[in-house]
Order: sequence, then C-alpha cells, then structure tokens
Amino acid sequence: MSMRFTEIGQQLRAYRLESGLRAEEIAARLGVSRAALYRYEKGEVIKLDTIKRLAELLKISPLSLLGIGVEYYNRPIGYFERIRQVEETADQILQLFGPICYLTTSDAYDSALGEVFDEAADQAGAERVAMRSLAEQVLGILAARKRMYSMRRPGIIAMVSLSAVQRLLETGVAGGSAVSDRVRRICRDVAVSEVENMATLMETEPMGLQFGLLVGPEPSSAFKILRARDRVSLAINPFRPDAHPNAHTGVAMITGADEAISAHQRVAEASWREALKGPAGGARLRQLINVVAPAV
Repeated sequence: MSMRFTEIGQQLRAYRLESGLRAEEIAARLGVSRAALYRYEKGEVIKLDTIKRLAELLKISPLSLLGIGVEYYNRPIGYFERIRQVEETADQILQLFGPICYLTTSDAYDSALGEVFDEAADQAGAERVAMRSLAEQVLGILAARKRMYSMRRPGIIAMVSLSAVQRLLETGVAGGSAVSDRVRRICRDVAVSEVENMATLMETEPMGLQFGLLVGPEPSSAFKILRARDRVSLAINPFRPDAHPNAHTGVAMITGADEAISAHQRVAEASWREALKGPAGGARLRQLINVVAPAV
C-alpha cells in the first residue's frame, strides 16, 4: 500500500498547485498542520475521510485523487507537475506536439522563458507579485523535468510539425507574448539555435532519441504516451511551455484507459510512417532556417 499512498500524494500535490490554494490554506481548512499536508504529499498514510475532504476543497472527485479514471487540469502548473511525476518512472515517451521537444531543449530556452515571464509580470500592475511567483513555480517544475530527463535518459520519439517549426522561427520562443524588442531578439535567436540543435540530433540519431518531421497538415491535437514498467499513461495537452501560465485556456487530461491509449498510438504510428526522419529531416530543417532566419 505504500506505493499507492505515494501515488495519492503525488496527485494531491499536482491538484493543490492546480487549485491555486496555498498549502497553509488547505491545511487550515482541513484542521491539520502544513507539515502534515506535506507528509501526505510525500506518501504518508492518509485516511479515506481526509481524502474526501481534500477532494471537496480542491473541487475534484475523490476518485481522481485516488488515481481512478481521468485526471483533468485547466492550469498549466498542475499539468506540468503531474507530467513531471509521470516522467520520473517513464522508460519511453512518444510525443506528437508542436515545434520542439521541451526535454531536449537547451538552458538558453529556459533563460528566454524567464525573460519573457519577467516582462509579463512587470506589465501586470497590481498582479505583478502573483504573476512572478506563478512563473517561478512553473519554471522550477520545467527545470526539474529537464534535470530528471538528463539523469534517467528515457527513450524519446518526438514528432514535430514543419509548419509549427516555421512559426517558431518567424516569431521566436513565446511568439504570442508581448515583449520588448530586446527580448524578442533573444527569443528569435534561441528559436534558431533550438531548431539547429534538433536538426543536428536528427542527423546524428543518438541512441534513445528519435525525431520525426511532419510535413503535411498540422496535427489537430497534441499528446504524449508515456510507458513505464508497470503502466502506460496518455497525456493530452493544450498547454505550451513557452506561454505565460496565466495566458492559457484549455483542459489537459491524463488517463490510463486502454482504448484511449490504443487510439492515440495508432495516430502516432501513422504519423511516424509519413514523417521525415534522420538526415533527410535534418536537411529539411536547415533549409527552413536558411529561408526564414534571414527574414527575421
């Protein structure tokens, strides 16, 4: 049962971040100490009655907190934390999403996000402190995901869209954010560097890391299939890491339902068959950089 309580604790932390409530607030409403709440999140035995009360406070089903059924997240911070937890045990990650694979990006990418989020907070007036705090939390979670990948090196198969890569090169990282000319230049430079790095990875084909470039119509949904020794999870995600956490609208979901996983696996396999891979994909990316980068 200890493993089960660990999983409940992990989901409790993700849903707490999702709720926007501080640990002190939740602990006070439960009538326990903040330390006790943190112990629950670390996997300490928790009573069923406490789970029910927590679910009511967090406005979720008790079954969701128990890991039964589908998990839903309408804020990036909750989703990114939950994905961080799932990635901790994943042996293989199959991704169909956007212009990049975040786990393989450089530190410069995170630095650019920090610049963008700082300027967004500076423009927020009375909400500046809250926005800065939220951004710092999200950046910390993203950085933790990248550190875990660096240590564990799960296998990754990532499919990215050529049209999404082109937009990234044209507008830069966080292209939808209003930033100064200085930060926009940084974001465009980082975008070019990340696409060049992805081209190099496609050309060298390092063990355990494969990219596929989708040159047809852009995928209408973004998802990941994460495989661990004892479970498979499907994550459907509308949240981009390069958009400010307050700027997102959407609902992410995570499920272990066999039918959902099988349906998305079929889509991924069909996309992989059509994708440009290896040196051919790398050459296409470099061609795109030569066409777009001089114009920006």
